[in-house]
Amino acid sequence: MLSISSAALAFNAPMAGLHAPAMHNSGVRMETKADLEALAGKLNPVVKFWDPLGLADAGEGFAGASDNAGAIGFLRQAEIKHGRVAMAAFVGFIVQSNGIHFPWATTLSGVSYADISAAGGPAAQWDAVPTNAKWQIFFLIAGLELWSECAMDKHYMKGGQPGKFPSFEPIRKEIGHPPLDLFDPFGFSKNKTPEQKERGLLIELNNGRLAQIGIMAFVSEARVPGSVPALKGLITPYSGETMAPWGPGDADSVPFVKEMLAWSDTAPWM
Repeated sequence: MLSISSAALAFNAPMAGLHAPAMHNSGVRMETKADLEALAGKLNPVVKFWDPLGLADAGEGFAGASDNAGAIGFLRQAEIKHGRVAMAAFVGFIVQSNGIHFPWATTLSGVSYADISAAGGPAAQWDAVPTNAKWQIFFLIAGLELWSECAMDKHYMKGGQPGKFPSFEPIRKEIGHPPLDLFDPFGFSKNKTPEQKERGLLIELNNGRLAQIGIMAFVSEARVPGSVPALKGLITPYSGETMAPWGPGDADSVPFVKEMLAWSDTAPWM
């Protein structure tokens, strides 16, 4: 588990003149249900378009959308984002399950990555992360979410490109950091042809969908051994709350965690 230095969170950079980057989306248009049907055929020629919940016709009001195209933009953004997170989680779960970790300390008090790795499987390792480190991770996530939603001239629900993360260039001009962008940090896709970019996006969507299934299979098998027959005996069992951001180690400093843990012990499915 990686944590952000507390000094970084305490740093208050001058924000005067900081403004969102101009992202040129002149070639982007709002997608329709017909576009989704065409995309589905490219992603999986066997299954093609399958929408049992009718989300492609969610319409005005869905997630605050002003029309059906806006709702589709929201759903496209959500799938791409969840797919990317799931791909990182899938790889991370495998790495952590094999005891791979950084060799240095993760806190000023001397807690090391080796200490966290020794806690057990990936879910137990998250429980072992110090509370302050978890807060840092959550604040980082919140900052990235805020930047992705606000630092663009056209939102993905109003004609912007779903999945495109804004550059950090305005921040770099002010404080010199971060040195790399989150999206395409090394510029590998900058000179690719439109055809290559389209193929790359199709691969990313398919990999993201598979990763979402994969990480949920890992978590399910850890929490309920034998629930995923193909993974039986391969995943370290975990008895805690897989969907809770906080664990027993946070109960004394984070409000309502004690109540959550007490309630989960008496839940009918436990």
